[in-house]
Amino acid sequence: MAGIVNYIKESFGELKNNVTWPTWAEAQSLTVLVAVFSIIFSLAIWGVDTVFSKVITYYFDLIK
Repeated sequence: MAGIVNYIKESFGELKNNVTWPTWAEAQSLTVLVAVFSIIFSLAIWGVDTVFSKVITYYFDLIK
């Protein structure tokens, strides 16, 4: 049990002293970047899904 407590203490020390945290402005701009990329990526997936759906529907209409 002492090993787990020591691990947690060392982890917090690592986060406090050795991690370079972004500034508030950097965090905001990166958040916007991730949101925009997520929207673009989801629209691309939606487009591919729509095209495949229409192709499959067309194919099954042909073989009826």
